[in-house]
Amino acid sequence: MTVFQCILLGFLVVCAISVSFSKNLLNSILIYMSYSLVMSLIWVCLESPDLAITEAAVGAGVTSILFFATLKKIHAIQIEKEKGRDENE
Repeated sequence: MTVFQCILLGFLVVCAISVSFSKNLLNSILIYMSYSLVMSLIWVCLESPDLAITEAAVGAGVTSILFFATLKKIHAIQIEKEKGRDENE
């Protein structure tokens, strides 16, 4: 195992732990994206480019977009509830 692979593995563990302790949802999504990108780099180092492309496309791409859309929907619902509450007062 090379030094670069050890650094990537360490960063992967740090990302996994920091997602667990993050209180902000946006930060959690960004950390998850970096986790997926590091994992795709590890797949490249292991000479498996097909898994690397899949991990980058699905893990960092599609899943993150769905998480951002969900986060936007959650905040839109909270904003509408606050507007309705302000109008009733």
